[in-house]
Amino acid sequence: MPLSEHEQRMLEQMERALYAEDPKFATALEGSGLRTYTRRRVYLAVAGFLLGIALLMVGVILPKTWISVVGFLIMLGCAVLAVTGWRKAPKPGEAQRPGAAAPRRQSRQRRSMMDRIEERWQRRRDEQGH
Repeated sequence: MPLSEHEQRMLEQMERALYAEDPKFATALEGSGLRTYTRRRVYLAVAGFLLGIALLMVGVILPKTWISVVGFLIMLGCAVLAVTGWRKAPKPGEAQRPGAAAPRRQSRQRRSMMDRIEERWQRRRDEQGH
């Protein structure tokens, strides 16, 4: 059952408060999710890329063209894997909500800067009781 708008806002406020009070603890809590998986994927892709470079060099040193081609293909595949993994990784402090839909996140990112500034201004005024 998805959370209501009010529950989602409350959860986001609690997450922001946790990051503001103790960012080290909050980062440790989030470490087991998508961010850790994506980071591990990028690290493995970098290691594979280095392996591809080594195979490319071995293929050049030994006149074996097929080893160089395999090394290049490994480098290419790992580079694509690393770049796509890096783009999908959530930023530190960005919460992963299981019920959140992807189009909603995209619409949130497309808001203009002025809308976000105005929203922050309203929130501050409401918190101060004006």
